Amino acid sequence: MAFNGTSIPLAHEYLAKAQSFISETPTSRLALLTAVNIPVLVILANVLWQLLAPRDSSKPPVVFHWIPFFGSAAGYGDDPLNFFFSCREKYGDVFTFILFGRKVTVTLGAKGNNFVLGGKSTAFSAEDAYTHFTTPVFGKDVVYDVPNELFMEQKKFVKVGLSMENFRTYVGMIEEEVEDFLRSDPAFRVFQDNDINEWGSFDVTTVLAEITILTASRTLQGKEVRDNLDKSFSGLYNDLDGGFTPINFLFPNLPLESYRKRDRAQKKMSDFYVKIIENRRNGDGDHAQDMIAALMNQKYRDGRSLKDHEIAHIMIALLMAGQHTSSASGSWTLLRLASRPDIAEALYQEQVKHFATPDGKLRSLSYDELRELPLLDAVIRETLRLHPPIHSIMRKVRHDAAVPATLGAPSKDGTYIVPKGHFVLACPAVSQTDPLVWKNALTWDPARWSDPEGVAQQAYDTYTDVNGEKIDYGFGAVSKGTESPYQPFGAGRHRCIGEQFAYLQLGTIIVTIIRNMELRLTDRFPDNNYHTMITMPKKPRTISYRRRKFD
Repeated sequence: MAFNGTSIPLAHEYLAKAQSFISETPTSRLALLTAVNIPVLVILANVLWQLLAPRDSSKPPVVFHWIPFFGSAAGYGDDPLNFFFSCREKYGDVFTFILFGRKVTVTLGAKGNNFVLGGKSTAFSAEDAYTHFTTPVFGKDVVYDVPNELFMEQKKFVKVGLSMENFRTYVGMIEEEVEDFLRSDPAFRVFQDNDINEWGSFDVTTVLAEITILTASRTLQGKEVRDNLDKSFSGLYNDLDGGFTPINFLFPNLPLESYRKRDRAQKKMSDFYVKIIENRRNGDGDHAQDMIAALMNQKYRDGRSLKDHEIAHIMIALLMAGQHTSSASGSWTLLRLASRPDIAEALYQEQVKHFATPDGKLRSLSYDELRELPLLDAVIRETLRLHPPIHSIMRKVRHDAAVPATLGAPSKDGTYIVPKGHFVLACPAVSQTDPLVWKNALTWDPARWSDPEGVAQQAYDTYTDVNGEKIDYGFGAVSKGTESPYQPFGAGRHRCIGEQFAYLQLGTIIVTIIRNMELRLTDRFPDNNYHTMITMPKKPRTISYRRRKFD
């Protein structure tokens, strides 16, 4: 509006009143008013911008959020699956949400998983998305701290140590470790008293965390690591684990003591592994069956051997990543079995059928026999369907990427464009619990895996590429699996190469526990705790147990 003869005096009058108000108002009150009003105005401006500004039809719709920068962090962080399903109802299978300043485009469903996880590394970068988070924990020059092609070589080295020959020796080791734990840990006092009538209880996550690190160290990690699982090593592990949280992912450089503890622990643990490697190079014993031995014998394509610190950091990565995922999966499996005593009993009877001896006891099983237990396999698959360890998988976009129109409502040009610098996100946990795909999607039902023509088996066949369509990303031919709605171990070039070991470890732990005790759920089935990097059960997560009576 242009000033005229009348408006000029009015403007002066308003200005004079404002100056008078400011001069007469105490500084503290002005500061308070400013502190209250500025955030309100910022939120109001953010809301008006979302409601009134014209939307760029070439980009996915942005999820409405009240607070700029913070965005949808609360809804996503508290319950990502509910957040994603709610967003799908409003925006379709493709949408963008704001996460502490990051612009994250989500593509849901099996096609969405394929778009992100099947994308080329030159377009969607895992290392750009995760190196700030993993490198301080794992260490330099490994995993996401190196270019993708070098990481693929390192995965190939690890795969050498995950041989069938080694697996066949691991089953007995894991079984022995679990039985020793049951005979010695205070949580199983009732079991140790050999009372078949009294019930005891244990926190399932605490117990599985200890069992998984014991069994992994006995097998993959090596004798020296297992022999050093004392309070000092546990302290280092806990300090390092303290740097493996969502806050470290979102804010990698905070001046907090937990960050400093993480860095000190990483250095000490790295030195610990390097010392083991140096001793072995000097002829300290024969350790042919563990991962360190396998890595010490590998060479990159350019002919150079792995440096000691690279081996050390790969071992730390295996320890940290494997510990979290196996502990979570084992916890959820035991909780599910405790909530369904009928299935737990059927699982026990499956062992009786295969492994009973004339005196009524159960003999030890072999790796090949472990793979021939259909109910055990169904229990593990169904648990991983409902409780995949990782719900979200992100990649950073290296150049503008076109989203196929088949994934959602396209722009006027036929596709959405995700700009360079944004993130893309796949959520296999959504496709694994999608009621449009699975009957009674949220019901834990191992029987769904026994139907050879059912959705579950079809999804599994696609995941494992049953027709033999394997791809070599640089670490050997593997199943791509990116188009399956069932992806418990990821898919594509970053599919977990420890998948078979995880099945071996988890299966042997479950078999050994079930053959020794009955389980019951003490409280209602626990909710998901999404405030950790790996989806764990919330407290209370107590299981009651009783020593099994042998006939």
